[in-house]
Amino acid sequence: MAPPDSPASTSTAIGTLENTFAETLEPLTVSWKGAAVPEPALLVLNEQLAESLGLNGDALRADDGIAVLSGAATPADANPVATAYAGHQFGGYASLLGDGRALLLGELIDNDGHRFDLQLKGSGPTPFSRGGDGFAVVGPMLREYLVSEAMHALGIPTTRSLSVVATGRDVNRDGAEPGAVLARIAASHLRVGTFELAARQRDLLAPLADYAIERHYPGLAHLPVSGDGNRYLAFLESVVERQAALVAQWMLVGFVHGVMNTDNTTISGETIDYGPCAFVDSYDPDTVFSSIDRGGRYRFGNQPAVLKWNLARFAETLLTLLDPTPDDAVTAATAALNTFDEHYDRHFQTGIAAKLGLDGTVDHALVDDLLTLMREHRVDWTGTFRALADDLRGSSARLDAMLPCEASAPWRGRWRAALAAVGRDDSQVADEMDRVNPIYIPRNHQVDAALRAATDGDLALFERLLDSVTHPFEQRTEWIDLAEPAPESFNTGFRTFCGT
Repeated sequence: MAPPDSPASTSTAIGTLENTFAETLEPLTVSWKGAAVPEPALLVLNEQLAESLGLNGDALRADDGIAVLSGAATPADANPVATAYAGHQFGGYASLLGDGRALLLGELIDNDGHRFDLQLKGSGPTPFSRGGDGFAVVGPMLREYLVSEAMHALGIPTTRSLSVVATGRDVNRDGAEPGAVLARIAASHLRVGTFELAARQRDLLAPLADYAIERHYPGLAHLPVSGDGNRYLAFLESVVERQAALVAQWMLVGFVHGVMNTDNTTISGETIDYGPCAFVDSYDPDTVFSSIDRGGRYRFGNQPAVLKWNLARFAETLLTLLDPTPDDAVTAATAALNTFDEHYDRHFQTGIAAKLGLDGTVDHALVDDLLTLMREHRVDWTGTFRALADDLRGSSARLDAMLPCEASAPWRGRWRAALAAVGRDDSQVADEMDRVNPIYIPRNHQVDAALRAATDGDLALFERLLDSVTHPFEQRTEWIDLAEPAPESFNTGFRTFCGT
């Protein structure tokens, strides 16, 4: 596959980009260029993020900046690449995937000295497109912008969104839809799938691991490359810990990723790829939104188990680095993987304790019984914890409507007893609960309405929803409707789509 014609121009709007990944691991990249863009038009720009990256918002809004953000122009002195990786998709191994519709423009150093990738998503076909057109459309790109920024506001590690640019090109999805390009910022785009590909090319594995360690776990770089306590075992242990913490945070806010393939599992511990993602309304661990997850593999309650499975695939790629004796390497990898459950339980229990106003950890039975009540009564996940805080302030109407007293009184009594043991004022506890329990999340019916309107050219609903979910703990009367769960009729059969 030949590269597309050169972009019409280069631009200085982005400034200097570095390319340490492409320079260090050139066999995992292909130099490439974005496709021509008929009529680029900026839909949304993340001014705050741009400033933190040392970028000039006015320059990005100008024609030259929009051209770069759409893929129509290349940053001056940049060497954009499409990156290669493999992966397990719904449990089945694909030996070569790669950036089928993405382009890594390079790396930026932010105002605090941290390195970030700048990637375009939807910039056209690459050698890894596997028959796809390489493009993206407005709705899914705005979904990723909205949800990734909501996750950031909730304090959950995530890639972020710098911009969405309409291309003026119609893309064939469910009929002709308006095309768009997302500019994504990530600590890196290193994935479990990157290691799955490198493991088949032994001369790449150690350089890739060393690069990942230096970039994401620099405190391990001084460790020896062999023997007890070697850097690669510590690296595996660190990724297991970070990913266990991440999926616990997903569970605490009711986030359903929807497509937890190994190529969507980052080494950095960031959430990546907001394709068919959604948030639960009524609590049910069997919730599935993704239209392509027909077997429910990535259902809400199965996410920790899937993440552990993905990490087992990661551990397999590192075996030759862990120990020269295969049996000893497997023993070491298994021991590291076996820490996942402990890490996950610790993070989840600490988080759920905070959501319930309790210090430290919380009795498992208290949590399990609450979840049983919520499932039986189809109670809104996000709203329940805010209603519990209101109950502490003496306003029980909302909680009573969600969890009828006759069913929930015994549990409420146990919760109140646990709070009494903490020995603090109810109003103080309620305020602390409100600082960790959001009012606003990207609720599916609101997201659906906003994206439909945006696809038709009206961004007002999107902008309002974005404002609320990036201030998730800030009570505002004008946003009351955005805190309400979807009507039951909406949730019946609701599905999300990848947009490819």
